[in-house]
Amino acid sequence: MTRVLTTTIGSFPKPDYVPVRDWFQKQYVTTFDAFYFDNRDLETRFALATQASVTAQVNAGIDVPTDGEMRREHYIFYHLRHLSGVDFGNLRLREIRTGAWEREVPTIIDRIRSNGNFLPYDYQIAQSYSVRPIKITVPGPMTIADTVADEHYGDPRRLGRDLADALNVEIRALAEAGCGHIQVDEPVFARKTQEALAFGIEDLERCFAGVPAHVRRTVHLCCGYPRHLDQPDEDVYKADPAAYFELAEALDQAAVDAISIEDAHRPSDFRLLELFEQSTVILGLVAIAKTRVESVEEIRTRLHEALSHIDRERLVAGPDCGLGMLDLATATSKLANLSAAAKALD
Repeated sequence: MTRVLTTTIGSFPKPDYVPVRDWFQKQYVTTFDAFYFDNRDLETRFALATQASVTAQVNAGIDVPTDGEMRREHYIFYHLRHLSGVDFGNLRLREIRTGAWEREVPTIIDRIRSNGNFLPYDYQIAQSYSVRPIKITVPGPMTIADTVADEHYGDPRRLGRDLADALNVEIRALAEAGCGHIQVDEPVFARKTQEALAFGIEDLERCFAGVPAHVRRTVHLCCGYPRHLDQPDEDVYKADPAAYFELAEALDQAAVDAISIEDAHRPSDFRLLELFEQSTVILGLVAIAKTRVESVEEIRTRLHEALSHIDRERLVAGPDCGLGMLDLATATSKLANLSAAAKALD
């Protein structure tokens, strides 16, 4: 019988010796010293943190771990700093995520282009620490566009297309470096479903253009990061999970292999899974902003329920999103129970 595999989605808790903290751990960071490659001490810290992240995920039983995003102060800004046409010295205050957040963001001042490859280096460092395949994550065009101030394009379709082309350069470089699992993060799809259907999914496919068939192409669509741990009012800031139903058919027909959705924070109507007739679904089964550790039995029960609606070989178990908000002990406990539950399925 086919075993249900497990994966993680992106971020992992950072050790104290990592000099770059995550955006949700303090006020939004807009200053940044991009001197990693010239500073052996920092490189050593990032490498050790990546090794610790990969090792912790593997020891918890995860089949396809990520690099833990140890170098990223923000999952979008990290990539933007490697694109031309983006000005981090010219910040603009704007509402993002359909009003859920208000932040100072960098400005698009010229045409977006790739400014040289950087993720293959991150991948090769992470992959050197495990024989299991490492997944690398990339922010998607619509989500990037929602996190910048556009003073150049004035047209979301043109901006999205150029972002997709620039991302495609990096994604193809990752594939050429040997990375077999590449994930594009598009949480904004769940907030702007009509734009996603009009051009966002097309840009998603553009990101993966020319990528070899053996590479696992994943898109992640959570309903948004919460603001704090264990907050009862998180739903105020999250997208409506009904968006998954609006997007399912188009995503299932798109040139991607797997769709990652959340289920732990707010359980889904599993009739949703039946709409994915050919795609793999990565189902979020542990909450990323709750310190309560889900038991093996409750995760296994939810997996059993899901398997009544989707083929076993097309179901993968994972967290709702990245685990960077949690402490290391809580994150690894959640992953260990996730892995145990997947392995305990009849």
